[in-house]
Amino acid sequence: MANETAPTEFIIMGFSNLQQLQFLLFGIFLVAYLCTLVGNISIIVIVCTEPQLRTPMYFFLGNLSFLDICYTTTNIPQMLVHLLAERKRISYAGCVVQLYFFLSFVGTECILLAVMAYDRYVAICKPLHYLVIMRKALCLQLAGASWASGFLNSAVHTFFTFRLPFCGANQINYFFCDIPPLLKLSCGDTSLNEVILLAVGVFIGWIPFLCIVLSYVYIVSTILTIRSTEGRLKAFSTCASHLTSVLLYYGSSIFTYVRPISSYSLDNDRLISLLYSIVTPTLNPLIYTLRNKDVTGALRKVFMGKSCL
Repeated sequence: MANETAPTEFIIMGFSNLQQLQFLLFGIFLVAYLCTLVGNISIIVIVCTEPQLRTPMYFFLGNLSFLDICYTTTNIPQMLVHLLAERKRISYAGCVVQLYFFLSFVGTECILLAVMAYDRYVAICKPLHYLVIMRKALCLQLAGASWASGFLNSAVHTFFTFRLPFCGANQINYFFCDIPPLLKLSCGDTSLNEVILLAVGVFIGWIPFLCIVLSYVYIVSTILTIRSTEGRLKAFSTCASHLTSVLLYYGSSIFTYVRPISSYSLDNDRLISLLYSIVTPTLNPLIYTLRNKDVTGALRKVFMGKSCL
């Protein structure tokens, strides 16, 4: 049935309509990928090696950096190959694997950002109990739950996506295997997939996002009770990086997945997906280091041999 009508490979259309810009796009994506690797690996190294960064906040930041490396690696290397290759193809099995791991990492990041918001809530609203509440065992459990939720979410979507018949159609109008272009490509009834996408999206997308919003309502109300301006700025600066990542990531990922399939416009959605799949992982190391004296000091110590300031 679905297997009988499934193509043996897919053609990734990607940026085929921009033939004159292939080399320019290759250069831009290569630089972005290298920056993502260097920036996030640097954060992982300093979190693992510097004693002053062995706190819950930096433990979760290390997880986020590893996550960003993982999910950019699921699509950018292939994008780079396709920009230069004449045969822009991916096998059926390769498409299944790419979709599964990409959705796993996307879902994990949704939950992990909510966990990081909870960490900031405890640090600012319950500072005297922070180390008691955010003990090592709880941090490991929260991180493990984030990863497990992401992989379970992906298993559901991957299973139901590739149960659909494609009737020989194999041209994906996108730059990697993702749910929206595959649903558009299918010749079968995708109504069940749409219901699952919206329903699961509530649990993996909207509920974590609302938890983040609620955490920041309490955080902001607590910060406003601090009498000194310097104290308020210092408290808010510990959350500014995380809040910036949340706005960039959730704004684009929720727009991509949690809406009816009839509203999809793949030409426009490709630009949105570039934001959360390439731009955000590239910017995250900068967002978390530019105004963080602990991280910048540790970077100097590890990579330049200078003492922390």
